[in-house]
Amino acid sequence: MTEVIRIGGLELRFLRSKHETGGSLDLFEMTVPPTGRMPVPHHHRDWEETVYGLSGRLGFTVDGERREIGPGDTLFIPRGVVHGFANDSGEPATCLTILTPGVLGPEYFRELAALVAAGPPDPERMREVMLRHGLVPAPS
Repeated sequence: MTEVIRIGGLELRFLRSKHETGGSLDLFEMTVPPTGRMPVPHHHRDWEETVYGLSGRLGFTVDGERREIGPGDTLFIPRGVVHGFANDSGEPATCLTILTPGVLGPEYFRELAALVAAGPPDPERMREVMLRHGLVPAPS
């Protein structure tokens, strides 16, 4: 069953989660509005991430290198590699994201959405949530 999670202007449509795939993968569609970005660059402790561009253009920074992802483009982010994204294109961008193995699930995004909805998130609280779910914030 598809679940939609909104984090500010960011929208995630969970298509499959670790719960439905026996931990094989998490699969979600992500739409990032213009000027939307990942607030905290980070790396993943326990999974790889593959991104497939569906519409618009989304800029990723992976291990210090900038990559633009558009329709049909793919990007592989190995575990342990610091990355982030920002939509500077002026139009919404949508991509399909696959996390392997599936160990994150929608719980992290639900918790993050609640934190953002409560007002400007406390950076220390955000860090604690990230670490608990296997995302390691990059040093600032």
